[in-house]
Parts: sequence; C-alpha cells; structure tokens
Amino acid sequence: MRIIPAIDIIDGKCVRLTKGDYSTKKIYNEHPLEVAKEFEAAGIEYLHVVDLDGAKASQIVNHKVLEKIASKTGLKIDFGGGLKSDKDLEIAFNSGAHQITGGSIAVKNKEMFESWIEKYGAEKIILGADFYPDAFGGKIATNGWQQESAFALIPFIKGYQQKGIQYVICTDISKDGMLSGPSFDIYKEILEACSADIKRESIQLIASGGISTFDELPTLAGMGCEGVIIGKAIYENRITLKQLENFIVTN
Repeated sequence: MRIIPAIDIIDGKCVRLTKGDYSTKKIYNEHPLEVAKEFEAAGIEYLHVVDLDGAKASQIVNHKVLEKIASKTGLKIDFGGGLKSDKDLEIAFNSGAHQITGGSIAVKNKEMFESWIEKYGAEKIILGADFYPDAFGGKIATNGWQQESAFALIPFIKGYQQKGIQYVICTDISKDGMLSGPSFDIYKEILEACSADIKRESIQLIASGGISTFDELPTLAGMGCEGVIIGKAIYENRITLKQLENFIVTN
C-alpha cells in the first residue's frame, strides 16, 4: 500500500482544515517545499497536493507551489483542487503533476472528465469521490466540499469504473481532520462493489480522511486499499515519519 502524505495549500502555505471548513484553517508551515523535502528524506515517494484556493475559485491557483515542489524533489505528485478546464489540466501537468484528481468536474461536467481519461489515460486521472455520509451510503460533495450533490457514493464510483477509471480517492468528509479513524466499513463496501469482473478491473482505492494512528495502516492494507492519504496525523505527530519510513521498507 502506498503512503501518500497530504499538503493542502492556501495562500501558498501548508495548512489543514477540519471537515473541509475553511474557517478552521491552521497553518503548519509557510513553505510547503520544506515539508515535501522532509517527506522525501523519510523515503516517501508520493505526495497529495490540494489547491484549496483553486477549489474555491474553480480554477487552478497555486500551480507555482506545485512547480516548486515538483522541480526540487523527486516526489510523484497527484494534484487536485479547482481543475475545471482543459487549460487547468495543461497547467497542472506542465507544472509537474504526475497525476491529477478531479472531483467536482466529474459531477458537473462528465463529458469533459471522460475526455481527460481518454486523452491522458486512466493512469493519470484520479477520481475524487469525497462524500458526506448518510443512511444511504453517502452523497458526493463538490466545490471544495461546500456543496452536496445528488450522486450516491458507490454508484458514482461504479459509473466511472465502467468508463475506465482505475484510481479513486475516497474521503469521508465527516472524518477529515478529526483524527477519529478512517471509514473502514465504507471502504470495504466500495472494494466489494467494485471488484473485478469480466467487463472491468478492480479499482485502486486510496483511503483518505480520519487517519489517526499507525495501527490503522496495516488494516487498510489488509483490506485491499492501494494507497492511503495521511494529513493531520503527521502534522500533529500522531504518526511519525520514522514509522512511515519503516512501514515502507518492510512492505
């Protein structure tokens, strides 16, 4: 299972939010490159970067931060937040993104999102399936998690699986930044619902939201998650970079 630390960007700074609420912003470092270099020094190869300004503005904003991290580290970066046009995607890839994540666009402009899959290949386009949990399995959120769509979580993922999507980042917004543990049951449901059959391959599910202790990582790996995004647990020293380094070496 890939370990993927998160760097969320507002005003060019490394921040974390709670449940996607911008009013809860906490700045952890004014220089995201410094944070990225610490991750790389610990043997981490991957990075999840979210342009929170871009998510609000509905267009890419912090591409210069992406460019700086990509040019000065060897990290493979997946980048998301505000990618709404072909131009946004060009800027992201030209700035050094290894993959991009599309969430709101996959809800609001399916034709464009599907054209990205066809143009760049499924290995380059990640589906962002971030959801508000409810009695019916959750509804997909859009616009920097500020709005709830009518799309139910698992049908949404399965629909794009049929269009060729391989990678899915799934965040339970109610757990994001809460350090309360991930949504194991929901991830299990997704993996079972989207398992391989004659017409499609299994999705590569990346867990996100609520990671709080190191012990949760082997459980997610054992369930079949392809990756896990870790944010606040690292910044609050609930999980150390040394623990992650050892996990990577032994797995």
